[in-house]
Amino acid sequence: MADYQAVMMGSPISVSLSQDNPQRAREVFQLIAEQEALLTVNRADSLLMKVNRAAGQHPVVVPNALFQLVSLAREVSLLPGSLFNLAIGPLVKTWRIGFNGQCPPPSDRIDKALALIDPQDIELDPDTRSLFLRKPGMEIDLGAIAKGYIADKVCQYLQDQQEPYALINLGGNIHTLSRPEDHPWQIGLRKPFGNSQTLSARLAISGRSVVTSGIYERYFLHQQRFYHHILDSRTGYPLDNDLLSVTVISESSLMGDLYSTLLYGMGVEQSLAWLAHHPELEAVMITRHNQVICSSQQHFQCHVLDVNQ
Repeated sequence: MADYQAVMMGSPISVSLSQDNPQRAREVFQLIAEQEALLTVNRADSLLMKVNRAAGQHPVVVPNALFQLVSLAREVSLLPGSLFNLAIGPLVKTWRIGFNGQCPPPSDRIDKALALIDPQDIELDPDTRSLFLRKPGMEIDLGAIAKGYIADKVCQYLQDQQEPYALINLGGNIHTLSRPEDHPWQIGLRKPFGNSQTLSARLAISGRSVVTSGIYERYFLHQQRFYHHILDSRTGYPLDNDLLSVTVISESSLMGDLYSTLLYGMGVEQSLAWLAHHPELEAVMITRHNQVICSSQQHFQCHVLDVNQ
């Protein structure tokens, strides 16, 4: 095994290859940089920011890959009760959780942001392959799925290069190329609010993706109240339910991104009922009482650790 590290997309990332191959690692990092240039909203020169700057003015023609990704994100955003919302950018910027936000914004600013986050106000024209945000001030934010999309791209590239096995860790989005079933990858799930070395569970997986949505990395405390970054588009405030995190195990890291957010919004009971009808997806949920709940485990093994240690 050979490990390569870099800091990209605002996170430490790593790529583990089957053998020492610095050139292949450089190509992977270049691929990540190219995809980030399309999708980020944290760089003024990104293509997505070009779309956002044209809000209320005119459509913007985009590459097919970005058009298809926005189409999928809009479709998921419009599902009944969906917590995922690709138009949530103005609300995220209002709260600034994880970006030096230290107190709740005034209610009038939240109301102003709520008027700009309806996914139905995003127009997609498949004939011209263009995107148009109807209202000035609207912003598409693909931050919740960008890492998953890029992880899938990297995984496909390594498969095309006939890499026998590999692990990609894009700051929490983990994707794996297969290893023998008797020697799977071991993936630790961090204990919410514990230190980085304290685990709630350990997963054994091969050839699948592991993606976690949790409330314990980006948050602040204000007047003894806890505010996290998973925002509810209906209220404008952080969603309050029985979960600290949801980890999705799936073939696609993009699907893991989407469904970790959706399942977090559902809560424990509704998520388990939904997963029973979707065997292609599996999940590990950690509740506010640090209970670890695993779904079917057809494609992974979950070893629950002592969460009270």
